[in-house]
Amino acid sequence: MLQTFKNAWKTPELKKKLLFTALIIVLYRIGANLYVPYVNINSVQNLASLYEGSIFQFVSLLSGDAFSKATLFALSVSPYITASIVMQLLTIAIPALERISKDGAEGKKKITKYTRWVTVALALVTAYGYVKLLETYGMLTLKPADGALYYFGIAVMVACFCAGAAIIMWLAELVNDHGIGNGISMILFANIISRAGVMTQQLISMVTTNGYKMGAWGYVLGVAEVILSLALTVAVIGLIVWFTNSERRIPIQYAKRVVGRKMYGGQSSNLPLKLNMSGVMPVIFASSIVSIPATIAGFFPDSGFAKWVTQWFSYTSVFYIALFIVLIFAFAYFYIMISFNPVEVANNIRSQGGSVPGIRPGKPTSDYIKKILNRITLLGAIFLVVIAGVPMIVNAITTAFNISFSSIAFGGTSLLIIVGVALEVVRDIEAQLAMRNYKGFLD
Repeated sequence: MLQTFKNAWKTPELKKKLLFTALIIVLYRIGANLYVPYVNINSVQNLASLYEGSIFQFVSLLSGDAFSKATLFALSVSPYITASIVMQLLTIAIPALERISKDGAEGKKKITKYTRWVTVALALVTAYGYVKLLETYGMLTLKPADGALYYFGIAVMVACFCAGAAIIMWLAELVNDHGIGNGISMILFANIISRAGVMTQQLISMVTTNGYKMGAWGYVLGVAEVILSLALTVAVIGLIVWFTNSERRIPIQYAKRVVGRKMYGGQSSNLPLKLNMSGVMPVIFASSIVSIPATIAGFFPDSGFAKWVTQWFSYTSVFYIALFIVLIFAFAYFYIMISFNPVEVANNIRSQGGSVPGIRPGKPTSDYIKKILNRITLLGAIFLVVIAGVPMIVNAITTAFNISFSSIAFGGTSLLIIVGVALEVVRDIEAQLAMRNYKGFLD
């Protein structure tokens, strides 16, 4: 990996892309620390402790603590991700949008334009709910008794949060066009990495707290817990890397053919299918969907619906965990469905004179590929559930016995996003280096 980045840094074009991506991340982190008007900066510091144990804690994690600070980028990438999901579903459900999506580059531009408008609409709704949530917790300097100033301030705050979501969407698209990796994934990666200092403080606090309560043996116990946590982290990272790089190879045999005086074909190759082809996207999509009810509840903070959301959408509730797992499976298959077409792949193999040994070209080949694809998608979904869902289940069980380990509730999800994005970036760099005829960097 280090050699890959070293070779990329020596390539002027890739160096510019790396620097550009780093600049976008820096700009995002600046926006994530800019407070909007009419927010009580002194009281908003307590917001993180007020929503601990709810889905808002995970939303804050994905926003790099911008949500808990009520800063310009508090909504993070959630509106953009949700809009992308909505547009992908509508593209499948509405024939007119499906025709537009298949209309080459021009159709892609139109779909992107529609996605942007949906993002802005969702950002407006989400921003208003978030402002009402802040008002419920007493985090605003405005009061209804202020009259016209109160309504003006609410409108300004909603506009600021909505503008922040639009800027994030713009930054993500800039990374897609001129940087390295996927824009949304890179922003989420930066957000989670930004919490490294907080996590280090939590580990140190674990040792000092045990030492204060139990003396010398408490320090020993605290150090042992830290070592165990680090060992588990390394083990999970290793599992993620191994599974992400694993693939199922379908053998392809190409027939011999004579063109002029030369003979082509007669070679054996394979069609590699990653066991986790969807990457971290199902987890990101599922996380965005399960946060929607909590966002809507922000409109009616004192209603029965808000109390229902608080009860059922706590990350320790069985309903939330079950819904999260079901959505991971659903989006794993959905993402594969929109990103990989077995029929098209089978037709390409046949047009190049290839075939799968023992399988007839055409529809039998596409059916065979589809069967294998369904199997590895199931394995990939199970893997995602193990990494992202099992820590939540463990946290729910320990919480039921009054043993709180809130730090591990989303630990698997965080590691999955970090490692998954890092591997995607490395593969992207290696692919671009391969086009420039670099030798030996994959060894």
